[in-house]
Amino acid sequence: MALVTAQQLQDYYDHYRDSELTFTKEIIGILKVDPRQIYVKCNGNQWPCIVNSTSLMACRIIVGVKGGAYAMLSQKETGPVQVRFCFTDSDGQMISFFVNGRVSEIKPYMNSAELSIITISFTQRPPDDLIERLGSLLDANANAMRRKDERIILNPEVKRKLGLAKEESIVQIQGVPRHCIIRDLSFGGVKIIMVGIQKYVENQQALLQMRFEEPAEVIQVGGVVVASSPVEGRKDILMVSIKFGDKTVPIAYRIRINGSGRKSKG
Repeated sequence: MALVTAQQLQDYYDHYRDSELTFTKEIIGILKVDPRQIYVKCNGNQWPCIVNSTSLMACRIIVGVKGGAYAMLSQKETGPVQVRFCFTDSDGQMISFFVNGRVSEIKPYMNSAELSIITISFTQRPPDDLIERLGSLLDANANAMRRKDERIILNPEVKRKLGLAKEESIVQIQGVPRHCIIRDLSFGGVKIIMVGIQKYVENQQALLQMRFEEPAEVIQVGGVVVASSPVEGRKDILMVSIKFGDKTVPIAYRIRINGSGRKSKG
């Protein structure tokens, strides 16, 4: 994870403290959550639980109504509660910490008679590790809308910030893989150079594959070819513009783009 300054952490907390993230499979993977190591603790006892969602002000956990956690947390006076979060870093090392809170709401989970969702409001600012993880993801999502069409021209410095292994890549047009060179990127699209004929690529479905480093990962983003033009008068070499679909852009890609041009929110 990129180095985040104290000021950036404060910005994340100030701007996104109330923004709630549901722990979907994709979110769990991006945050590198270890679900097996998450617990709720109260009065000297602790029990495994599932985090349904969290913000920087509160989290919602799921527990069985017949278990010890529910029996303790549903009492009128529960006393202080702690939720143990657990993540892994890029080296595979475990990072865990407790966040202090109190029970503020209890209700059935999706009308289930066997599961309950318990809201635990934090009683103090959570650790920086949680602020960094949630904040960087929330910031990327916010900027994906606010700076959707802001182009990032590839150069050595931008490649380093992105962690992009190389400009050369593979794009599938209507399922047929083709070699290409990435020229610029944005949250909402990309421009590439490739061999092809205009009438066979325009308005076609496209899937771009990109290799990144630190950490190493391959990200694929789908979209539609919205424009193309010959390069240097050659009809067989095209500059192709691909517009990404809003629902097909992985969060991992948004975080990469956001990190390449992080701007302070004044």
